[in-house]
Amino acid sequence: MPSAWYSIENVAEVPSPALVVYPDRVEENIRRMIRLAGGVDRLRPHIKTSKLPEVIQMQMDQGITKFKCATIAEAEMAAACGAPDVLLAYQPVGPNVSRLVQLVQTSPKTTFSTLADDEGTIHALSNAAVAAGLTLNLFLDIDCGMHRSGVAPGSAAAALYRLIARSPGLAAAGLHAYDGHIRDTDVDARARACDEAFDRVQALRAELRGAGLPVPVLVAGGSPTFPIHARRSTVECSPGTAVFWDLGYTRSLPDLDFLPAALLLTRVISKPGHDLLCVDLGHKAVASEGPHPRVELLDLPDTRAVGHSEEHLTLETPRAAELPVGASFYGIPWHVCPTVALHDHAVVVRDGRAQERWRVVGRTRQITI
Repeated sequence: MPSAWYSIENVAEVPSPALVVYPDRVEENIRRMIRLAGGVDRLRPHIKTSKLPEVIQMQMDQGITKFKCATIAEAEMAAACGAPDVLLAYQPVGPNVSRLVQLVQTSPKTTFSTLADDEGTIHALSNAAVAAGLTLNLFLDIDCGMHRSGVAPGSAAAALYRLIARSPGLAAAGLHAYDGHIRDTDVDARARACDEAFDRVQALRAELRGAGLPVPVLVAGGSPTFPIHARRSTVECSPGTAVFWDLGYTRSLPDLDFLPAALLLTRVISKPGHDLLCVDLGHKAVASEGPHPRVELLDLPDTRAVGHSEEHLTLETPRAAELPVGASFYGIPWHVCPTVALHDHAVVVRDGRAQERWRVVGRTRQITI
């Protein structure tokens, strides 16, 4: 049997670079996610990490019924899996308005919702829904400090929510607040920052409800903060990375005990100089938006990246002389979500052997709609 949990007995049959998924560890991460959230009813996990129908099915097998996604393609994939409830957590603009309407029309077994932070988008969604003879569930997207999307809690946000509530073809679904900027390593500092950011969201909800408006749901948080939001009984929590985990969160969030469940198989392709190895993990195989380390080789942790290009990663290591061209290694990516999107398929490892491949369906921008 393989000596390490990640070793593949038949690795010689697996071309590299490859995305490798370990379903037993994914299932355990889902169990831990449910336990931290306080039950499946408190969860609306984001599917942007795995982009795999099989992982959605694993979550549904454990009782999860609500999901969150970032693209029309991911929403279509979730509906094809039979997901009962899907939130497109990305303001649809341009042709994506009609694409969303088409998806709602062609997937009657799934309840869809989306979000907006703009008056023009609200009108566009209202007009499209009325023309199609349907009702769209619409969240107001709240900026609670990340300054990426959403409107800050306050009078402008309240006015937009009132507009949603009175617009034909729309149903006011609640508030969505993503706090991806809160990643403090110290869990107490993280909790304080999360609570401070969310106090204004809670106040907005109270104001809206006091005015007689329905605010049925609050969707909040990602993997770093969802255990904090889980303490609030009115919040649906939306971890994403937790299903696979990665090097970045392993180092920055030591209090969250998730397992690395998706790795990269790589091989030495050249030895360009003293203490140097070149492996096949270029920009097109591992997410490269941040500084090094972009990946850590589990059996070769003493490396330092000295060059990175489209198909090559050059590493400095004192062990270079002992490692032949063709030697295989397993790497944990710093950021797993965009890494998954670089691969057409995931190699599935069960009982120490590569047994099948799963197509990364959600990496595309368009499936059928």
